[in-house]
Amino acid sequence: MAGFKIRKYQDEDAEVVKEIFTLGMSEHVPSSFMHVLKQPLTQMVLMCTFCALLTSSKSFLLPILALTLVLAGCRQFVVYSFHKYIETSLAKDLSNITEVYLKQKDSCFWVAESEGRVVGTVACLPNESVPECLELKRMSVRRSHRGRGIAKAMCGTVAEFTRDRGYAAVVLYTSVVQTDAQRLYEHSGYERCREFCVPELAAKIMNFTLIEYKLELHRC
Repeated sequence: MAGFKIRKYQDEDAEVVKEIFTLGMSEHVPSSFMHVLKQPLTQMVLMCTFCALLTSSKSFLLPILALTLVLAGCRQFVVYSFHKYIETSLAKDLSNITEVYLKQKDSCFWVAESEGRVVGTVACLPNESVPECLELKRMSVRRSHRGRGIAKAMCGTVAEFTRDRGYAAVVLYTSVVQTDAQRLYEHSGYERCREFCVPELAAKIMNFTLIEYKLELHRC
């Protein structure tokens, strides 16, 4: 027995869906901060700041304090960027899931339920850039319920929905820091197509890239 079921979204799920999405996105702040620290530009700025202050002050204390402030500022920048994305998403499609997903052609939104509690979400809708595909979106599972096959089952639900409507493939986009999600999609049969930088200025500064995956349904 699976211990969970996947059903269509209902209006009373609205707040818990927003909660799951917010918690899931917030989890990526630490890994995104580490991603920023690994960038050559970040390392160059830190090193130049340290050397310049060390040379001018003849003391280790000032450059160390300065680097601490710079690192704290970097982390706050990452936190701000994620909070901004979360706010934007909550104000757009997640503010009216019924209208955006359930009342539109070839679109749907599902939740995973375990013991009467919503523990996961996933959605799909037509992809404007690739008309022959549906796009998987809003995949998230509560941390407490991961490792139980819920995310893989929701991937299967989207694939079946897409196939039943005559589309050739499912596409999705995930970030470079979401390594667990990348492994999930690859184990579910998705193939990596390309990696590209997010157009927003904050993402360009962080060298924050998205990865496009595609599941060709004729191979399933």
